[in-house]
Amino acid sequence: MTTTAQAGASTAPAAGPDRIPKPSQGWYRVPGTDIKLRRVTTILGQGFPKPQLVFWAANLTAEDAFANLPRLVAASLRPEDKEEAYDWLRKGHIRKKDERADIGGAVHDVIEAKVLGQPIPESLFTDDEIAPFVDHFLRFVQEWEIEFEASEMTVGNFTDGWAGKLDYLFRSRPIARLLGVPPQTLFVGDTKTGGELDEKGVYPEAGAQMSAYRRAEVCWLRDGTQIPMPKCHDVGIVLHLRPEGFRVMPLKCGDDLYEAFRHVHAVAEFQRVLSKSVVGEALALPQLTEERAA
Repeated sequence: MTTTAQAGASTAPAAGPDRIPKPSQGWYRVPGTDIKLRRVTTILGQGFPKPQLVFWAANLTAEDAFANLPRLVAASLRPEDKEEAYDWLRKGHIRKKDERADIGGAVHDVIEAKVLGQPIPESLFTDDEIAPFVDHFLRFVQEWEIEFEASEMTVGNFTDGWAGKLDYLFRSRPIARLLGVPPQTLFVGDTKTGGELDEKGVYPEAGAQMSAYRRAEVCWLRDGTQIPMPKCHDVGIVLHLRPEGFRVMPLKCGDDLYEAFRHVHAVAEFQRVLSKSVVGEALALPQLTEERAA
């Protein structure tokens, strides 16, 4: 697969958060160098089949349509409103993703406060939609004795040409005990807010994603310092967080999952590069001259 991770380097910033790679158009660019690393979520999005998303988007559109039926019927009778209503209906999945981003941001703020030993922003408890998620997240932290090691940390693998931002690294005595590993074992953690609490919401590709983070070669601290990635257990934890509660889901993220991730990376590279030159222009028989036709 192609990667620009081996490209030449120039002078990196001397110090500070500006040394941390930032995502841009599906890549992470390493400051002060010519190195580009493919974004993990972009790799998974382009290389992993996700048929469930088709049904999710279709169901969401149907729910929005029935919930707003009088409005849509009225708009269909007025040409000036029809296009706007149509556009609103087809973008339901984007609105839902934005809502999840707000929840994810709130959870991140809670983790940041925990990691830094600071008070949790009061605004998170007064938002009627976000507050239940925050409450359940705090329950998870307390009941499962969560000790955060890092959050929203950028990690990368120069050899295989990718980078990403993991949700958090943590330790948990109850989880370690249930998995039969030492109490100080370090786990990769992720939070998912989709689906229903007793059904879908956590999918196998999350294990592939965490396997990549686990196999990172380096990570960047808050001050921009690049250090080796610490060793993490080959089972990661997804916190399935919903307004009505939460589930603690163990997902395999060992070396076999990482090999699967590398195959997905290859498929994503096919989509990005080779697929654009596979299908040629339609062939046409040469035009016969009048003389040959006669």
